[in-house]
Amino acid sequence: MTRAEAKERNRRALLDAAFQVVSRDGHQARLDEVAARAGLTTGAVYSLFGSKNGLVLALVTDYLRPYYEEIEQAVPAELDLLDAVEAFARHARRSCDAPGARAALSLQITALDMALHDPDLGARLAASVRAQEHQLAELFAGRAHDGGVVTPDQARRLVTALRALLVGLTQGVTLALAPEADEQYFADTARALAAGW
Repeated sequence: MTRAEAKERNRRALLDAAFQVVSRDGHQARLDEVAARAGLTTGAVYSLFGSKNGLVLALVTDYLRPYYEEIEQAVPAELDLLDAVEAFARHARRSCDAPGARAALSLQITALDMALHDPDLGARLAASVRAQEHQLAELFAGRAHDGGVVTPDQARRLVTALRALLVGLTQGVTLALAPEADEQYFADTARALAAGW
């Protein structure tokens, strides 16, 4: 195994261990337990991530990356704005039924809790969310809508509203608080939000 392969293996082991410990313990998660679960030392955490906050930020980014890659595939470029928003919302609803949906919700809630307890981590997570929103805004900007084309500024504002709507609906479905919110419900609600944009 090369040095780069060993580094990536250690990185992956720490992220997997951190997911278990952070999801369970939130801001009280201990680096020594994360390292022990990964079969490494806390020195490896600092070497690879710089700090506990760096590890948590990497964990959130690593966990969300595949989701955002799937969104780009789920929303074809040729769709107009409303059809693109509908495809995005349908994808969000299908994610509620994915095997890791409860774990994803746990990570979201834990990350928010940690951000409330640590302003530095909160600022870093906010920057990460803004970067993800920027990526989504690029997905919607330039699409046809209401006789015109969606501007980058309109797309950014729409994405902020869509994210809030779909995060709330996703949490409701995952926690069994919104059992009637099927794929069509997600699509209709998101489409109604976007219609006035």
